[in-house]
Amino acid sequence: MPALVRQLRGLGGCTRPVRLDGHRTEHELNPRTGEIGRVLHRLDSTTLPAGHLLVRCNNRRATRCAACAEVYRRDTYHLITAGLRGGKGNPETVAAHPRVFATFTAPGFGPVHSRPTDRRGTVRPCRCGTLHDQEDDALGTPLDPATYDYEAAVLWNAHAGMLWRRFSIYLRREVAKRAGLTQRDFPDYARVSFAKVAEYQKRGAVHFHAVIRIDGPDGGMSEPPAWATTELLTDAIRSAAANALVIGPVVDGRAHTFAFGRQLDVRPIRSADFDGPAELTERAVAAYIAKYATKGAETATGTLDRPIKFLAELAQARITDHARHMIRTAWALGGRKDLADLRLRAWAHMLGFRGHFSTKTRRYSTTLGALRDARAQWRRAQALAALPDERRPVRHDQEEETTYVLAHWVFAGTGLTRGEEWLSASLAPALGTEGETTHG
Repeated sequence: MPALVRQLRGLGGCTRPVRLDGHRTEHELNPRTGEIGRVLHRLDSTTLPAGHLLVRCNNRRATRCAACAEVYRRDTYHLITAGLRGGKGNPETVAAHPRVFATFTAPGFGPVHSRPTDRRGTVRPCRCGTLHDQEDDALGTPLDPATYDYEAAVLWNAHAGMLWRRFSIYLRREVAKRAGLTQRDFPDYARVSFAKVAEYQKRGAVHFHAVIRIDGPDGGMSEPPAWATTELLTDAIRSAAANALVIGPVVDGRAHTFAFGRQLDVRPIRSADFDGPAELTERAVAAYIAKYATKGAETATGTLDRPIKFLAELAQARITDHARHMIRTAWALGGRKDLADLRLRAWAHMLGFRGHFSTKTRRYSTTLGALRDARAQWRRAQALAALPDERRPVRHDQEEETTYVLAHWVFAGTGLTRGEEWLSASLAPALGTEGETTHG
């Protein structure tokens, strides 16, 4: 039992681990001669208390695995923060670069239940005459499902990623034009960096939140030119968003084109110690983006959090009628040969959206992979320090110790047994505390 507790504790609270069969052997390796020496450590799945090697699922969805989603959220927070305040390889001077927080919405596909506000921010009754509560399940659902444009709503989600790419191209052009530069010369003077996350509105339409920044020619490592201002960036974003357009498919004689909605919010980002009114701070922006990085359509729209293989699965699914209608529409469109490239059936549970939830330009900041590697190295160092002296690799002329690893693993399933689930749940309070230290 103590050994099983240690194995489950190593999962950090993951409830859907991957089970692996196989073995891993570490040998000492002489870096000068390449000679393989003594065995430092051998791990065999048959000797483990659970009978398998258990590996975290690393699922970003909070509805699938809250523990792994929390790690993903914190990593995203550090990634966004590094691009706003520096750190993780970015200089602190990046905080002085022009940067804004922008929200891009989808167009309308028909009237829905909402909580409209007046200029003073007072909530007014919906078109249906009801003053909806914030938690009202009717919010985001069509006033008249029979006239709601479900086809356009699903196809918008399917083309949202393409529209963002078109916008990012136009944005660089608009910034260059305002600086009096050609598109060819622009990279020699400045770069546009961004990090964005996709979020579902209650009506099931995807919209984007993005941190957008102007850097020097070497990205965040170099100072932006003198002409780069927040006002210039804001103006360029508005122009690029208004002009970005994607030509969609023609379905039964109806042509579709996709553009962003009229609601575009662009606000400057201030430093954490800024006390001005109605301004966004770096921490608030990073926390906001990280929060939505772990949520999908199932959180806002009440749809599924996993793919479906047959439409009949919807009969037993506990989802909203609006989500059910959008999934059925995606499934029907996915059966058309002329729309095969959109893979709508594979992404019907996502209401047609198949893009990445969080993306960034290469030079915005560090990567999620780099953060995971740093955490893994820290854990290996902690494990090595706990080994007895006779099992530690020997240094050769002050060089770093080198090991030769032989490993073979095969997939054996997912999840925990009922007993492991009970034991893991009993460890949850302690794991919640230890989770704070895993980011070291």
